Amino acid sequence: MSSKSNIPKTVNTDLQKERDGASFGSEEFAIWWAGGAEKLKFNRSVREYMYTDFDYDDYAQMFYMSHEDICEFAVKCSINVAKKLRQLQADRNPGGNEYWPTLFEDPEIWGLHLAGNPFHVMFIVVLRALKTQCTPDQYEEFGKRVERFEVAAAYAQTELGHSSHLRGLETRADYDRATDEFVLNTPTISSYKWWPGGLGHCCNYAMVMAQLYIDGELKGLHLFYVQVREEGTHEPRPGIHVGELGKKMGFLGVNNGFLGMKNVRIPRTRMLMRHAQVHRDGTYVKSPVDALTYFSMLATRCIVARNTTLSLATAATIATRFSAVRRQSPIDPRLPEPQIIDHVTQQLKVFPEIATSLALRLAYDYLWDLFNVTSSDIDQGKYERLPELHALSCALKVMSSNDSAAGIEQLRLACGGLGYLASSNLGHLYANTVAACTYEGENTVLLLQVSHFLLKSWRAAESGAPLAPTVSYLAGMQQNPEFKVWTGSWENMVDAMELAAANKTRLALKSLSNRMDKGESERVAASHTGIELTQAAEFHARAFVFHNFLTEVTGPKSKTRSSALNRVLEQLLELYLVNVTLKHMSDIIRVASLTDVHLGQLQARLEAALTKLRPDAVAIVDGFDFSDEQLNSTLGFFDGNVLERVFDAALKSPMNRKSVPKSFHEHLGPFMKSNI
Repeated sequence: MSSKSNIPKTVNTDLQKERDGASFGSEEFAIWWAGGAEKLKFNRSVREYMYTDFDYDDYAQMFYMSHEDICEFAVKCSINVAKKLRQLQADRNPGGNEYWPTLFEDPEIWGLHLAGNPFHVMFIVVLRALKTQCTPDQYEEFGKRVERFEVAAAYAQTELGHSSHLRGLETRADYDRATDEFVLNTPTISSYKWWPGGLGHCCNYAMVMAQLYIDGELKGLHLFYVQVREEGTHEPRPGIHVGELGKKMGFLGVNNGFLGMKNVRIPRTRMLMRHAQVHRDGTYVKSPVDALTYFSMLATRCIVARNTTLSLATAATIATRFSAVRRQSPIDPRLPEPQIIDHVTQQLKVFPEIATSLALRLAYDYLWDLFNVTSSDIDQGKYERLPELHALSCALKVMSSNDSAAGIEQLRLACGGLGYLASSNLGHLYANTVAACTYEGENTVLLLQVSHFLLKSWRAAESGAPLAPTVSYLAGMQQNPEFKVWTGSWENMVDAMELAAANKTRLALKSLSNRMDKGESERVAASHTGIELTQAAEFHARAFVFHNFLTEVTGPKSKTRSSALNRVLEQLLELYLVNVTLKHMSDIIRVASLTDVHLGQLQARLEAALTKLRPDAVAIVDGFDFSDEQLNSTLGFFDGNVLERVFDAALKSPMNRKSVPKSFHEHLGPFMKSNI
């Protein structure tokens, strides 16, 4: 009998009972989560088409492949996705782009990029950089070739010796006036480009961030479009040293690479010149705003915030369904073993991560809207919003990646030993998510950048200057620095978190000023104040998420939702605000007048929030609307047949193809026999 016949065709009775007993319709939640009924319908139609011939065994067997085979498998999967999306575009709307290439790295089809997408960076970062940094003629010449996937391009910024400190990058591009070319070099091992996705063996072009020199004079960082491999043979070009980094914790098949260059010449017109230019005679025209060189990175940080949040929601779906079908540890020894979701300790592991998924997702929605508004402003020569966007994108990238990575690990623990299996997909989710804490800006460095914006905003508030909306709370503390009277309302908790954040900024600035008064330069003083500065930036992010979550749940948009859905969202808001407030009480109590009675009330509210969410937990994660193919987890299938699927996956291990392994005959058997 095949192992597949052991998997029931029906839904686990405990899981079905959870769905039947929910107080609201998960379909309405799914519509809200997707952004409307039409968007949900679109997402489902895409999944139905793209996953038609999906094979779970491909994913299961991937973990038994060699590193080289995984990388080859990743390219195969990604190109198959590209082919299917092109066909879908041709079938449904020839000439459009809503399917191809827009959906190539969309979360709806993550399950098809089983080993990771080596061309993810090309469509998320490179194309955006080309569109925002090229002149129209340049984009016509080489940008559209990337868009059409005629060539493959990587984004080569990070170096072996420098990553988040961009000004320290050593790759240089010297302008040769005689030949009208740039000459690119990586003069030391530390200047080798390091980490670009797809660069190892997949890409034949690279967007290279390099220090521009004209007549030996440094002009700062600029982007250059460099061919690294021949288009026909794919062999490395003269002067190019390119290869792959080797195996990593996650992103197993993304083919991250290194790049060294020795006297590599490119035409002058291959420097991206929308904002800054180098003319034929060597005249340099500076960009109106230096930060425009890195604008595509702001978009990437926004996407990181989204992706890590969705990974957390994915893990929350897996752990919640598992918790509903797993029975263990009787509460009353006279009764059968309960579902572990009935244990309040299990609820505390799982439910806050569901709430965090919502809070971070809604924060991302605000961030993405701000990005789009700022992009439109830049097109019109307006740059006023850029500092706020930079600070908020850094803050939310940090908070989303940190909280999601920690949350996924918590959810893995909530699944006990079975969560440790590769087939649970939780380890894979964690490895990919925790990487975001260091890529696209190391999180501590990003927090320090946020702190600079906070200090500048604090000083602006002192002078009475207007503040950006996301830091307007700083003025409130300066105007009324007294303790916040504690009432425990949602608005009161948001105010308390904002006041705690403002106080963190105040204290950091005070420490910075004290060090400067003692003779330290501002840069040295800032380095010595780094702990307080990063804490201020972290609290700024949490204060924003608090405020935004409250606004989204209780503001005008609530009138468009049913009372049942609003009640569930309010319960998730209550859990999030109370839980995070308790976790940061040591700082909140410095600005709010809480007593021991208040703390006891908050603990009671935390437990009550868990109890209220208990009947709706499965329906909520069903509302995330992840397909089984997206979850890729033996613990998280919609049908809830966990034990059968875990056992089925174990039977398919290559080790089980033989009853006796070769190592027994060659090593174990002879050794044991020698001891007789």
